[in-house]
Amino acid sequence: MQRLLLETFEGLNLTDRQKKIFDDVSVENVVLSSENKMIDIYLVSSHVVAYREICLLEYALGVFFGSTDLDIKIHDRFELSKQYDAEAFFKEYKESILQIFKAENILEFDMLYQGRFEMKDSSVYISCEDDDLYRGREYNLKENLIKIFEEKAGFSITVDIEYVEPSNEKEKKREIFKFPSKQKNIQKHDNILLQDSSEIQAGAVMQKTGTDGMGSDIPFDDAAYYVDDMAYAATNMGFDISQGEAAQNTAMGFDVSVPKESAIVSGKDSQKEKSNSPKTQKTENSSRYGKDRKYVKSKFTKSKIPFDEDCFYGRNCDGEITKIADIQDEIGEVVIEGMVSSTEEREIRNEKIIFIFNVTDFTDTITAKIFIKKDEAEPVRDNIKKGKFIKMKGIALYDTFSREVGISSIKGIKPGKDNRVYREDNYEGMKRVELHAHTQMSELDSVMSVSDYLSMAKKWGHTAAAITDHGVVQAFPDADHCLKPDDNLKMLYGVEAYLVDDLIGTVKNDKGQNFNDSFVVFDLETTGFGAKSNQIIEIGAVKVENRQIVDTFSTFVNPERPIPFNITKLTSIDDNMVADYPNIDVILPKFLEFCGDSVMVAHNASFDMGFITQKSRERGYKTDFTVIDTVSMARALLPELSKYKLDTVAKALGVSLENHHRAVDDAGCTAEIFIKLLKKLDEKGISTLEKLNELGKPSVETIRKMPSYHAVILAKNETGRVNLYRLVSESHLKYFNRRPKLPKSLYLEYCEGLMIGSACEAGELYRAILEEKPEEEIDRLVKFYDYLEIQPLGNNAFMVRDNDRFPQIQDDNDLMEINRKIVSLGEEYNKLVVATCDVHFLNPEDEVYRRIIMAGQGFKDADLQAPLYYRTTEEMLSEFQYLGAKKAQEIVITNTNLIADMVDNIKPCSPRKCPPQIENSDQDLRDICYNKAHSIYGPDLPPVVVERLERELNSIISNGYAVMYIIAQKLVWKSNEDGYLVGSRGSVGSSFVATMAGITEVNPLSAHYYCPKCHYYDFDSEDVKKYVGSSACDMPDKKCPKCGEMLCKEGHDIPFETFLGFKGDKEPDIDLNFSSEYQSNAHDYTEVIFGAGHTFRAGTVGTLAEKTAYGYVKKYYEEREQTKRGAEIERISQGCVGVRRSTGQHPGGIVVLPMGEEIYTFTPVQHPANDMKTKIITTHFDYHKIDANLLKLDILGHQDPTMIRMLEDLTGVDASQIRMDDKKVLSLFESTEALGIKPEDIDGCPFGCLGLPEFGTPFVHGMLKEAKPKNFSDLVRISGLSHGTDVWLGNAQYYISTGDCTLSSAICTRDDIMIYLIHMGVENERSFKIMESVRKGKGLTPDMEEDMRACNVPDWYIESCKKIKYMFPKAHAAAYVMMALRVAYFKVHYPLSYYAAFFSIRATSFNYELMCLGKERLEYYMDDYKKRKNELSDKEKDTFEDMKIVQEMYARGFEFVKIDIYRSKANRFQIVDGKLMPAFSTIDGLGDKAAEMIEDEASKGKFLSREDFKNRCKVSEKVVETMADLGLMGDLPHSNQISLMDFMEM
Repeated sequence: MQRLLLETFEGLNLTDRQKKIFDDVSVENVVLSSENKMIDIYLVSSHVVAYREICLLEYALGVFFGSTDLDIKIHDRFELSKQYDAEAFFKEYKESILQIFKAENILEFDMLYQGRFEMKDSSVYISCEDDDLYRGREYNLKENLIKIFEEKAGFSITVDIEYVEPSNEKEKKREIFKFPSKQKNIQKHDNILLQDSSEIQAGAVMQKTGTDGMGSDIPFDDAAYYVDDMAYAATNMGFDISQGEAAQNTAMGFDVSVPKESAIVSGKDSQKEKSNSPKTQKTENSSRYGKDRKYVKSKFTKSKIPFDEDCFYGRNCDGEITKIADIQDEIGEVVIEGMVSSTEEREIRNEKIIFIFNVTDFTDTITAKIFIKKDEAEPVRDNIKKGKFIKMKGIALYDTFSREVGISSIKGIKPGKDNRVYREDNYEGMKRVELHAHTQMSELDSVMSVSDYLSMAKKWGHTAAAITDHGVVQAFPDADHCLKPDDNLKMLYGVEAYLVDDLIGTVKNDKGQNFNDSFVVFDLETTGFGAKSNQIIEIGAVKVENRQIVDTFSTFVNPERPIPFNITKLTSIDDNMVADYPNIDVILPKFLEFCGDSVMVAHNASFDMGFITQKSRERGYKTDFTVIDTVSMARALLPELSKYKLDTVAKALGVSLENHHRAVDDAGCTAEIFIKLLKKLDEKGISTLEKLNELGKPSVETIRKMPSYHAVILAKNETGRVNLYRLVSESHLKYFNRRPKLPKSLYLEYCEGLMIGSACEAGELYRAILEEKPEEEIDRLVKFYDYLEIQPLGNNAFMVRDNDRFPQIQDDNDLMEINRKIVSLGEEYNKLVVATCDVHFLNPEDEVYRRIIMAGQGFKDADLQAPLYYRTTEEMLSEFQYLGAKKAQEIVITNTNLIADMVDNIKPCSPRKCPPQIENSDQDLRDICYNKAHSIYGPDLPPVVVERLERELNSIISNGYAVMYIIAQKLVWKSNEDGYLVGSRGSVGSSFVATMAGITEVNPLSAHYYCPKCHYYDFDSEDVKKYVGSSACDMPDKKCPKCGEMLCKEGHDIPFETFLGFKGDKEPDIDLNFSSEYQSNAHDYTEVIFGAGHTFRAGTVGTLAEKTAYGYVKKYYEEREQTKRGAEIERISQGCVGVRRSTGQHPGGIVVLPMGEEIYTFTPVQHPANDMKTKIITTHFDYHKIDANLLKLDILGHQDPTMIRMLEDLTGVDASQIRMDDKKVLSLFESTEALGIKPEDIDGCPFGCLGLPEFGTPFVHGMLKEAKPKNFSDLVRISGLSHGTDVWLGNAQYYISTGDCTLSSAICTRDDIMIYLIHMGVENERSFKIMESVRKGKGLTPDMEEDMRACNVPDWYIESCKKIKYMFPKAHAAAYVMMALRVAYFKVHYPLSYYAAFFSIRATSFNYELMCLGKERLEYYMDDYKKRKNELSDKEKDTFEDMKIVQEMYARGFEFVKIDIYRSKANRFQIVDGKLMPAFSTIDGLGDKAAEMIEDEASKGKFLSREDFKNRCKVSEKVVETMADLGLMGDLPHSNQISLMDFMEM
């Protein structure tokens, strides 16, 4: 008795795909062997099941039974319909037959695979090479074939074998398989291209597993066969892959390690081999590298070791080299050779350094450590650098810190050799040009860097190379920067666009009909997609006249072939249902007669009409139908839908669809849809097909929903480049929907200077050929393109694997046929056909990086990477030899060069520098500065003022920067006018012109006095000269000797050259800190200044950073249960770094386009992160790439000006008048005395500067403790140190502690370097260059170091410069300190106002429940957080920082008042009766918008109940309960209804 498989083995773990295949397969019998070692399972199916599916099922059943000693064997047979004959069965089961023979006998498989293997009627014909081994297997082969046909499907066949002479090339390949060691020599001398090293491995595995030892000429994809799904099963169903499957998995890119000592076996032997392997024994005995470590004594005894003069460390590196992949345990002394992939230095005690470096030989990566004295480190640093090759001898030991095996006790290191084999393009004569290549800017897709790509193109002697990223052009500037003027490489700039065909009308072949004419609404079911190779199996049609259904046509059609299983699953139509019906020869005339002259209507009409047209043409019937597509109609009339599938449209219109994918039901449904859509047309006054076509022209929204196809667009000249940027912009701004779509109509509008190619398999021409679209459609598509494109077969091998989606692609021959078709179309239409690689990675081995990134995005086939690497001319010629040598050369070399020759040398961005123009800006700036100077210093300006102004103005105006100053001046004055201070950033405070123009408060002149009344000034007295290099704030107060008025103190002694350089050739950058509340107003004001459409946000490009890439790689191997050393993960992750993830915008950058210019001259534009809901438009290029061409303003939002504004509003104090030398304020940086508290009151903090901008962190507190600042100048130096990178820790801190310098003489800001070097005698311009190099982290060149030593610059100073990674400008530090001291003033003198402003603006995680219910409760939670300090989340860490300020407030005697639902504000704290009232947003779980809603509703009137509060304020029940628990809901009843219980509560 038969039972369904899934019922018999209930709980069997199968994928959804497998369940569909086996859901109607039955079990006939199950037999358990007498020894309980084998289960034979007999299955019967009404459809053909591929052998690879049977193998996967055996695997799943093995897991199901759970015994490693149990073998599962499935015997399957098929009860097929009478539609099948032996030939039809052979066609469907051919691949499975090959797989069966491959598994049973590789020699017989070779006979079938490498020659002709086909069938006609009931005879199988085989041709293979004449070989004694083959002839010896002839009888067995015939018997086995006959047996398969008989037992599987009940067919009797005959088998004929023909023998042919063997070819020399195949013989050589056969030798390679037999003897892998011959591979290099044979390939080198005879240039035989092997598809992949997996071929070699496959041959070796065949020998090890006891087969006949005959290798075969098997391409990679075929060699893998069902292993692809085995991998899928293993990774997605929790199966463990045994060592016996390791080789197959390696072929797929899975790293499954197999000990060298163990053969690759299967079944029980595999288990035995595992248990006896050396690796397993080591793990069992080693006790986690503990007590049982054992080494060969001789390896550790001291002896006279010979010295190798090549060693730069240790004595020698003698010994046999070990692969790093083989170093997985503590195996004693090893010698390795490889490339240094990273280095790190750590200083330790006793003047020593730990030098840690990773070495890779590209089989694996390992970490090594050496301990060296500081004065002996230089040779090591010079020789162990990233990218250098070394040879090293050391001990493989377990590192308890990294918890991995690494190399230590190193005995010798010397320079090594790069043993990698590099591909070369040695083709003689003209070489190919790559016209289709993706860089890292193709979002999370390509991993090829622009620089590596172009370097290889130049190295190979290619004369041109294209960049065609997916939808973007962000790699263009990088490409331009990679090329030197004398490089013989032309860049072809292009894009692979997502093309939308919006040229197809709703109505095709309109003949002037109206909607009262006759219509036939029909639907077909077929055996597949292509009209040429597939057959119709059902026709359903409904005739509509005068908007009424008047007749129907419904019939099955006998396709005279088996209906594919997936079609039966989709439509429920099987062979038995159609067997008794006539074929299409009989049915088609009847259907055409039914249709007559009616207009044909269908949903996705191109598919159904394609079949009718094709079948009519094959039988000599002429068709000239008018056709309406209801998909297009629905798009025009139902724009609110996101999809337009039949069932979706039916549901939207209220039409019933009971049996979807049955022609008769779908036709009826479509007819009702059509009639309802006609009513909608009536409402719009549309009565003819012509008007319907006009309505059906896709709108912007419709185009965004339409399917897209790939197309490559190349710019031929400057006009084309600008048009390309316009198209890219429009596709992002208007048509973006998951990807930037480009309508054909838009391309045709701006196609001047462009050419378009048909692209890859995702292009519409390739798809049309694949889907066997009618010749008329092919003709239309070919005419649209300027050139046609074909690619290597491996690029599209996924189609061969995916039989469900591409049933028409059975093997490589089908892929070849499509390429041949495209070539023939090129000849027919006189279009160039080019061969491209569709490059996504540079070299074959780089596929691992793309594999990991795609796996991280959830692609199930990520491990089956197509060979999308950059090929040489010879490699490409070999790919297309099936077209013939002449044609291959034409499409690979001749035509690609012809395309390149059509392109001019183009610059991706206009080389012009285009600052915006403001009329009279030069004179206006001069007037503003002198007017301000006179207002301060009087009518007779001090010579130092005039000299500085003239020097700066001359430099600024002559270099065209006056307009920048005027723009900044307008923005700052506007902000000040609106009541908001503006803080300056960067080095703009170095410019006295900026001070006089009101752009910055920082006065860069040397410290001086001036009198605001009589204009007395003092720059030169001895009292003033004491403060050279310091800030005037530190000078004592002094009265004017002329009029007795108190003198003003100004000046911070900052050189202008820090900003513009000595020659004015440094690009200035004016950064301004606007209030975060006011930032958007400032941005809007730029548009007022320059006009609409002339300001854009500065765009950014976000790429995978090292940490993120590391996470991708780590996750990839963890998911596959593969162990990788951290060093190897780090190495692999470097191949993923730099891949584009998203786009964004600079937080305050505004790019200004001059009047009369077009933005597309410089860059495309888009929305940030392609957010179609925002009105913000950014530059498409990262703003850094175009900052030499267009002006960028930094209009940043900052909390400090916002806080100052709130403090001014609360106190009435003008913050700009606050003194910078208030004794109490400055004391905050030494003690807590000014706050009236002790350190123990605030958890031991010795300073009163908690919560002050730039000075409130533990890091800065540590600096304050050591540096002990006394005045403003000291604070400026500390601010410089704290904002630099590697400036304090291990640098200034160290040199101060050793007595080499003090805080005043240490390098604290970038200006210090230039001033000091000039003082020491280094030439001015040279001092500036050294400062710029150091502050950017580039260190010192040998020449710089030599110049410094020549001027007696001390060693400690030079060492300090070399450690610095980034330095702060003094002007920036001064501006920050000024802002901090203003805030500190309020903290000391207006404490409640300070805390109200701080908690409103700066606190990031304030929590009402934790902080506002009393000091004891706060300190309880602080103690809890301290206990859990290593476990705190990021939010809890922020909360703890806010707790510290609250604790300080409590310590000073201030308290909170309870939130009042009618008086509290959404986001602002208030001072109420000498206490602070918190904001609504401090309640945990209440967001800013909800808080604003509560404040707004409270202003409208009292709440009736908690229910009323919840409904009006749109808050959750949980929030209401939280507020009630906190006692904030007062006596509000639960609901609006008054109940007896409410009275009782009262």
